[in-house]
Amino acid sequence: MVDTFIAQGFGFLSFFLAMLCFMQKDDRRLKLMMIVMNLNHALHFYLLNAVTSSLCCLFSAGRTAVSMKTKATWVACIFIILTALIGYLTAQQWTDYIAVLGACLGSYALFCLSGITMRWVLFCGSCLWLINNIIVGSIGGVLLEVTVIVINLTTIYRLHKQRFMDPEFTQ
Repeated sequence: MVDTFIAQGFGFLSFFLAMLCFMQKDDRRLKLMMIVMNLNHALHFYLLNAVTSSLCCLFSAGRTAVSMKTKATWVACIFIILTALIGYLTAQQWTDYIAVLGACLGSYALFCLSGITMRWVLFCGSCLWLINNIIVGSIGGVLLEVTVIVINLTTIYRLHKQRFMDPEFTQ
């Protein structure tokens, strides 16, 4: 019982970190917060004994850090292939691949996209992570993804509005 309480506590911390993350209009700050959130979420999933989800989050933290230095498509391909390999080696049931697909979408978004388009693909990944979190029983993770979806959509709206109001805006 205490272990479950501690695991869910880390999930709620991830929820808080995600709120801070997806409120960022600046891509760099979004990615820095995403690294911290993914590291915490990896621990959360590990404590829930969701190994594939944990490794995907851990790998996502490294992926996000690398994406801050390069936007090369070939690097995205390497991360997508490695994430799929992690899933293949650790998945115990077909539903574990939901997290793998969510992590792959994140890799594509962070390396190949920016601004509003990046946030739309991250939104799709969040939908997959929401399904994963429901399956593994992550209360904080469910709250995290529902909130991320709402915040991300709100930020997309704000960026569209800013683009409409200021034609020189480049996001």
